[in-house]
Amino acid sequence: MIKRSIVNAPACRRICRQAALVAVCLWTVLLPGCRNRQQVELTVSVAASLTGTIEQVESNYSKQHPEVVFRNNFGSSGALAHQIQQGAPVDLFLSAGVKPIKELVQSDLVRPEHVHTLLRNRLVLIVPAASALTSVQQLNTDRVHRIALGDPQSVPAGFYALQTLTSAHLNEVLKPKFVFAKDVRQVLAYVESGNAEAGFVYATDARASSKARIAETIDDAAHDPIVYPLAVLQQSRHGAEAQAFAQYLLTAEAGRIFAAQGFLAAKP
Repeated sequence: MIKRSIVNAPACRRICRQAALVAVCLWTVLLPGCRNRQQVELTVSVAASLTGTIEQVESNYSKQHPEVVFRNNFGSSGALAHQIQQGAPVDLFLSAGVKPIKELVQSDLVRPEHVHTLLRNRLVLIVPAASALTSVQQLNTDRVHRIALGDPQSVPAGFYALQTLTSAHLNEVLKPKFVFAKDVRQVLAYVESGNAEAGFVYATDARASSKARIAETIDDAAHDPIVYPLAVLQQSRHGAEAQAFAQYLLTAEAGRIFAAQGFLAAKP
């Protein structure tokens, strides 16, 4: 009996090691499932001019909060606000203008204390890279047949463009040349492709293009302030997580990412 006990000891140790290995493997398989059950998906409606930039910010945030995943919906600010008013399940809204946010506040979909001014931007006149145009005044010439701008009813940049042309006493005379786009990214595409000889976008959109250039940076006095407010929706199913991400967007860490893409900090 004693000899048998001594002979079986290594076998017992092997069995114990195998059992431990099986336990580790099972834990490895089950752990992702546990994590997935804890994940929170935030739906964020984002102005088209923040495409790419907000994804960088979200990626950085996810490194610190791996339990949070993002589902982005990009478009014109007015159209996004309309979707929310129609019941779209959105947790956080980043608008390129104040008006869409005000409409949501008036509809009791956003509480005023949950609105924060995040960023500023500049309006610019862009032309194809080879164009000789250098100013808004030159739009009123035979060289320009089509001017692209966002639909002013839903695209804040289009509204700012109309204000700019009105300030320059050119709005009425240039109306026959207007080509309306669904958002600033489409305006950029029209100019890059040559389907429009000029267009109005934000400075951050223009800097990312190699096929279009800035002909003129518009004076801020020619239009309403270009600000990007953010708001947490009343209907958010993940209010605490949405508020936490909103606060992160206001930090210096997030601000450095926005600044690297050409956005300006909100004025205090």
